[in-house]
Amino acid sequence: MSTLLTELGRHSVDLVLSDSPLTPAGGVRAFNHLLGQSGVGLFGTPQLVARVRRDFPNSLNRVPLLLPGRNTALRRSLESWLQLHELTPRIRAEFDDKALLKAFGQTGEGLFPGTLAIADEICRQYEVELAGELDGVVEHFYAISVERRIRHPAVLAIASTAKSALFT
Repeated sequence: MSTLLTELGRHSVDLVLSDSPLTPAGGVRAFNHLLGQSGVGLFGTPQLVARVRRDFPNSLNRVPLLLPGRNTALRRSLESWLQLHELTPRIRAEFDDKALLKAFGQTGEGLFPGTLAIADEICRQYEVELAGELDGVVEHFYAISVERRIRHPAVLAIASTAKSALFT
């Protein structure tokens, strides 16, 4: 992320998409534009989902779980949610790459978190099912740009499409 923000500050890129806002400590004069937010669910192979769906979320104890990397907002939200519900799944792996996390989930290595705004696409692309929604876990999406008000045509198109098509 720091490399992308440096490139943004140098005007080598026009936009950075992120699940967390840029903080003042980021060292780059840039602005956060909230694109939207979505609930989060757990997805998995039909066989794995069948094991947990009936008594979800209580059935998650000792179930294999794939998690995003520790330095993500989603990871912190997931850990808080698991602690709140006193659940202790078996953490199989951690991934900094969401596509890789989903690919491992597709092979049955464990349940994995995904954004409900694109649940149909996740199920179709990775041939998985939604095991259940994680009440209270929300993923935010930001467009970070050097413009206080978005004027760049490509950035404006991305932001308006996200707001109208993904987060309706």
